[in-house]
Amino acid sequence: MKIIPVAFDSLGVRSMCTFLRTDKKILIDPGAALGPSRYGLPPHKLEIEKLYELKNEIEKYAKEAEILTISHYHYDHYSPDNPEMYKNKVLLIKHPKEKINRSQFGRASRFLEQIGNLPKKLEFADGKSFEFGKTKIKFSKPCFHGSKNSKLGYVIMCSISYKNRKILHASDVQGPILEETSREIISENPDLLIISGYPTLFLGWRFSAKDFEKSLSNLIDILEKTKVEKVILDHHLVRDLHYKEKISKVLKAAKEFGKEILTAAEYLGKEPEFLEALRKELYERY
Repeated sequence: MKIIPVAFDSLGVRSMCTFLRTDKKILIDPGAALGPSRYGLPPHKLEIEKLYELKNEIEKYAKEAEILTISHYHYDHYSPDNPEMYKNKVLLIKHPKEKINRSQFGRASRFLEQIGNLPKKLEFADGKSFEFGKTKIKFSKPCFHGSKNSKLGYVIMCSISYKNRKILHASDVQGPILEETSREIISENPDLLIISGYPTLFLGWRFSAKDFEKSLSNLIDILEKTKVEKVILDHHLVRDLHYKEKISKVLKAAKEFGKEILTAAEYLGKEPEFLEALRKELYERY
C-alpha cells in the first residue's frame, strides 16, 4: 500500500487530500482552500501560488485515481469548481441530505447538479462498506465536525484495507474531541491514522479548553489501544505555530509507546510550510 499526502496544511494550504495505491487508485477529499483572513490579512501571494500548485497536484492524482471519496462539503475537502475531475470515476460521498447542516446541504445540492452524470458510479457512503478488487473501503456513520455543539455539521471517516494493512482517514474530527469518535477509530485499529488535530488557535474563544483536554486524552487512548504505528496529525492543529507545546503530553505518550506523530510534510520527508500561520511574517518579509 502506497500512501501519498497530496495537499495538507503543513504543505501550505488547507486540505487533507490523500492518494492511495493498492490494487486500486484512490483519492480522498480532493479539495484545497486558503484561510480568507488571518491577522486581519488576506492570503499572501505565496499562499495563492501554493494553492494553484497543489490544486494542480490534486487534479493530476484525480486523473490517475479510479475512486474518489468526499468526507463532507467544505471547500478544502472537495472541488466543486472542476466537475470534469469526477468524470468516469467511482464517487463515494457523504450523504447530501442526511446528517448535514444548512450550508453543506446547499453546497452538496449544487455539487450534485454540477457533476450530473459525469461519474461512472455515485454512492452515498455513510456507514457503508465497499470492495474493489482486493481493497476494502469502509465509511463510518456521520461523526460530528468537532464537538456536539458545533454548527459545522458532520463528516464521514474512511478506512482502507489492503492485504494486511489499514489506514484510517479522519477529516475534521478535531482531535478527536468526542469519545464515540475515538471508540470508532479504536475499533478500526489502523496501522496508520490520518487525522485533523484540535484548532488550538481558537482556544478560549471559539473552542473550549475542556474539549481540547478531551481531544488530547482521546488521542492518547488511540495510541495506547491500537496497533497504529504512525499518526499524521495535521490540518486545524498546525495553523498554530505553537502546536507542539500544546500537545506535548500526546508527543510524550507517543514516544513512550514507540509510535510517531508527524505532520503530512514530515511523513513525506519535507520541511513543513505553515504558510497560513506565517502570513503576517510573509507580508513583512515579501
